Amino acid sequence: MRSETTRPSVHTDARLAWALAAGSDRRERWRLALTAFGAALATGFCLGAVALAALADRQVSVPYGNGLLDQPGTRQGVVVALLLLLVPVAGLLGQAARIGAVHRDRRLATLRLTGAGPRQVRRIAALESGLACLVGSVLALIGFGAMLATTGYPVPLAWAGFVAVALAVPAAGAGVSVFALRRVVASPLGHVRRVTADHGPGVLVGLVVPVVLVVIGSALLVLRGPAGGATAPLLVCAVVVVTGAGAVWVAGTSARLTGTRLAESSARPAVLIAAHRLRQDAWAASRTHAALLLVTVVGVAFVGVREVLLDGLHRQQREGRLGMDIGYYTFGIGLAGAAVLVALAISLVSLAVGTAESVATRRRTLAAQTASGVPHRVLARTLLLETALPLAPALVLATLGGTAVHAAYATLFGVSVPVVMPLLVAPAVYVACLAATATSLPLLRRSIAPSELRVA
Repeated sequence: MRSETTRPSVHTDARLAWALAAGSDRRERWRLALTAFGAALATGFCLGAVALAALADRQVSVPYGNGLLDQPGTRQGVVVALLLLLVPVAGLLGQAARIGAVHRDRRLATLRLTGAGPRQVRRIAALESGLACLVGSVLALIGFGAMLATTGYPVPLAWAGFVAVALAVPAAGAGVSVFALRRVVASPLGHVRRVTADHGPGVLVGLVVPVVLVVIGSALLVLRGPAGGATAPLLVCAVVVVTGAGAVWVAGTSARLTGTRLAESSARPAVLIAAHRLRQDAWAASRTHAALLLVTVVGVAFVGVREVLLDGLHRQQREGRLGMDIGYYTFGIGLAGAAVLVALAISLVSLAVGTAESVATRRRTLAAQTASGVPHRVLARTLLLETALPLAPALVLATLGGTAVHAAYATLFGVSVPVVMPLLVAPAVYVACLAATATSLPLLRRSIAPSELRVA
């Protein structure tokens, strides 16, 4: 005998997600537009990688790029760079999904009141993000196809890969949304986030261990890098990954440690409020800064390697030993630098979105603090300190790992290690992060309105 209670189908959830997306308000439309933008970026990067990979090992003549895309070896490097850009895009989609969970709290609670379970609510929210990703993916496919149609793309079989990418990106976007919403419960009373005690690792594991691992990896890279061989690229990738992961751990641990110390010793109102926030949710900073710290490691390494390469190229050009036109090499270096800048820009957008999410989540608390007499300028300084305090030590560790990469490269070619330009990367990223955080200050002013206190 069949039970009268049936599980909701995916088709029903998809129709409900479409209805919610179609009836969204202005804030929801901004969130959906941001999700579609991230999906369009991911689709564009994947389509470019598929287009280049479809050429396989053939020698072709591309009318742009100074011949960089003509040879299979250099094309593979471009493909890897395009795929690596998906990392900050995934972070951007995750931040957009979290903001969506905050803005949809009342609707999610209404779904619970009508009988939907927590998993179904998360599934509907993920499908809603998937629909936005599908729009962005289709628009990117149309634009990319129009561009290739004008150039007479020679590999018709690649179009099947393009269609597969346009379908895979929305599915991946929905998966990222499910992962980002894994802590969302959406109770019938309107509470949407499950807050649990998250103490994280201790000082030894969170600070000392990452620093020791990065120092050991950097020393091995500098000592063994000049030997070259097949293990050198693997060692470079290992140092970059370990440094990025260690910087994330340092950001979270230092946020908790700094918050605890400043809450006990500081007498400045802005510092006290920021310290309480860092101590309460120390790992929010590490989640928001994860992709940004990894990009910083790569950026420091790239700036140093760029100095080494340009010095060597100009020396060989003066000596007449340069095999090809110097524009071929400088274009490749510039293309790699553009990829790093694009990744940094996406990570900064993700940071701005994460900060906006934090302000929107705490709007009632901020309004209560303002009603109790806390000035707006104090809350603005608090918002900046929440980014500045945990980010500084993490950027120092990221600079150490990036410096090891370009130092090993300089040792390999027997030139002096660049110092000035690579060391300027971390301060520049730090200032850019504060500027990205400052974009939420107008939202902060709206969030401290007394009307927020009337919302139950």
